[in-house]
Amino acid sequence: MAEKDLRINEQIRAREVRLIRDDGEPQIMSVSSALELAKEEGLDLVEVAPQAVPPVVKILNFGKFRFENEKKLRDSKKKQKLLKLKEIRMQPKIDDHDLDFKSKHIKEFLNDGNKVKVTIRFRGRELAHTELGFDVMKDVLSRIEGEYVMDKPAAMEGRFMSMVLGPKPKK
Repeated sequence: MAEKDLRINEQIRAREVRLIRDDGEPQIMSVSSALELAKEEGLDLVEVAPQAVPPVVKILNFGKFRFENEKKLRDSKKKQKLLKLKEIRMQPKIDDHDLDFKSKHIKEFLNDGNKVKVTIRFRGRELAHTELGFDVMKDVLSRIEGEYVMDKPAAMEGRFMSMVLGPKPKK
């Protein structure tokens, strides 16, 4: 739940609340008596589960609570790895050397942890010979054997044939 959704002290609207103390024992009491307890301790009354009946509140330092939540959020964002989709384009009449070169790039992208979209563009009469495109795709897959996981097999999309490869999971 976002910080903006949390209600503290006088913002709590319920008549009765379930107060959870540090010892973990919940008590049901009125909001006014829970507020008095919080003020005696010099802390804030924070609604941590507003959807519960009655709402669950805790007595704690709201500034510290908010800081800890922001810190957890930052840490979780750091651990996320952004997957990028790299695209390699070619034509059905590709030379052997060019195919080696493109396959080497595909391997590098996969080793860096990126997904790769391999696209073949058909121009003019080439569209009548889509089997050439499938042959090129098979050739690419044989050159990068064992380095990929097939996310989307080769398929025609208008004048383009494409497939998506993902990196092999690390053990």
